[in-house]
Amino acid sequence: MDERAAGARSSVESMFREEHGRLLASLVRRFGDLDLAEEVASEAVEAALVHWPVEGVPARPGAWLLTTARRRAVDRLRRDQAYAARLAILQVEADRADPAPSADANSDLPDERLQLFFTCAHPALPADDRVALTLRCLADLTTSEVARAFLVPPATMAQRIVRAKKKIREARIPFRVPGADELPERLPGVLQVIYSIFTEGYAASSGSDLQRLDLAEEAIRLARILHRLLPAEREVAGLLGLMLLVHARRDARSGPGGELVLLDDQDRGRWDRVMIEEGRGLVLVALTGGPPGLYGVQAAIAALHDEAADVVTTDWPQIVALYDVLFALAPSPVVALNRAAAVAMRDGPETGLALLDELAAEPRLRGYHPYPAARADLLCRLGRFPEAAAAYREALDLAGTEPERAHLRGRLSAVTTAGPADT
Repeated sequence: MDERAAGARSSVESMFREEHGRLLASLVRRFGDLDLAEEVASEAVEAALVHWPVEGVPARPGAWLLTTARRRAVDRLRRDQAYAARLAILQVEADRADPAPSADANSDLPDERLQLFFTCAHPALPADDRVALTLRCLADLTTSEVARAFLVPPATMAQRIVRAKKKIREARIPFRVPGADELPERLPGVLQVIYSIFTEGYAASSGSDLQRLDLAEEAIRLARILHRLLPAEREVAGLLGLMLLVHARRDARSGPGGELVLLDDQDRGRWDRVMIEEGRGLVLVALTGGPPGLYGVQAAIAALHDEAADVVTTDWPQIVALYDVLFALAPSPVVALNRAAAVAMRDGPETGLALLDELAAEPRLRGYHPYPAARADLLCRLGRFPEAAAAYREALDLAGTEPERAHLRGRLSAVTTAGPADT
């Protein structure tokens, strides 16, 4: 591949990552079918890889991709009149239920992606299918990346995505933002989707980079839109606050070479204090006026970390208490794992390790590398180095990104070669 062709391919891939959600949402809005939209979007990218190396990258690459995809869709519908007729019925029904949006640049909905979020998070879909479909379609994660994010096999995740698309098509779910009376019921699914995207951005499930900042920032942008739409919804404030408080540490999480830097070792002077202050304000909103919600509690935990001068002075008793509340709201082995780590900081490594060992039979933790990594760290603190080495090896086999694997290799080397004094 010559330099021009390589540059064109890079431009297409970069543009498609940036424009994928907007492109797909526009196509679904026009044609009412996710499968068709995905297929012609992919065909448009393939066409760009052919034309751009010869003709040059157009001034408006996103518009070029959209125009090409629309033409491919029209050509396909002309060849399949029965399919076109079904889509026409769906489009008429959607237009009746939801008139065309205003082109006002100051609209709270600056593009159609939020509408696609609510479509993918429709209550007619099972909860897991909503998240899987939205991550696949709007965040442009591969099926394998979505599967890793939810600790299930890729084949299982692929079935969920196919099932969700089929349900949308057969149930004739409209492409629109719900009315005010529907939002409270629909909102939790959308919040879960946004947080899942942020999680993949903050801690990538695979690849050479520890973080995917584009995903994390996209999740924050979408949460800001929701917060403008629903300023009185405390859990929206909680989610936005949580993401800001965590994302504030982004620059300190990696070293000069992209290596992983754990919370204990981070330069807290590099944390984004403006973002932290905004997040703390949102925590107050989330925890005021009623029982705490899932995201508000997690945001409060993040705020305690961000407010501490170092790990030693962190308010671990309060963090453990908040994890107790969180577990009551949403019991899961991952929450139990995080609580055990906090207990280890409050009460010592032996107590924390006992709690971790109680989770050994949890199926969802078997492929989750933070679990053996946490055990290894506590075993090191207790001087049980052969056991720690075995746990680090287990974590190394499961880790998804190269920075995580490099960190675990370093810890394993310290345990096996340097001895207790250097661990």
